[in-house]
Amino acid sequence: MICLVGNLPVLQVGRHQVIGYGTEWIDEALSRAADRCNRDDFPFIDDIRNGVLHYLEHRCPLRVLPLSDLFERMESMLLKIGCDAIALQLKPIAPPVTISLVRFARESGNGFELAFFCLLTEDLHDLSEQGAESITFKDIEESAMILRGKKSFTKDCEKLAIEIRDFLKNFNKDHGIAERQLYLSVEK
Repeated sequence: MICLVGNLPVLQVGRHQVIGYGTEWIDEALSRAADRCNRDDFPFIDDIRNGVLHYLEHRCPLRVLPLSDLFERMESMLLKIGCDAIALQLKPIAPPVTISLVRFARESGNGFELAFFCLLTEDLHDLSEQGAESITFKDIEESAMILRGKKSFTKDCEKLAIEIRDFLKNFNKDHGIAERQLYLSVEK
């Protein structure tokens, strides 16, 4: 199920905001909590997801809702209906996040590729702590142009774009995050 942007608050995940999100991440968070409690038969996932969706569409007074606040509300809901064990095992999972690398390139500046990769690593660790697992990156070519100080996409920019793609491809192996696996992809 995909939610309409106009009816839902924007979700704040770390420094990033997510709009137009689906609901499968809510189901996944509830399923994982039930699994951690050895409850294969937890029948209320659809009901709880629908309750969360109703809250987001009709009751949430905020235009930007931190993901942690939403999961605190979900934990409270689970406690109220007597699902204490599942409430205690509930861990935040964020909807898929899309990130433009242009901001990191601009923050780093022309010629500061190392700073770019440091900022990106720091942000990925923060996103993981906030519950993000699926992250899509865009604007790699534009970011390479900014970092190289070029107005058009040159061979030098292409080389850097390949380095950025390789960095993202190997991030889990090189910078493993113990709490969760990150699924990183590049927008075509």
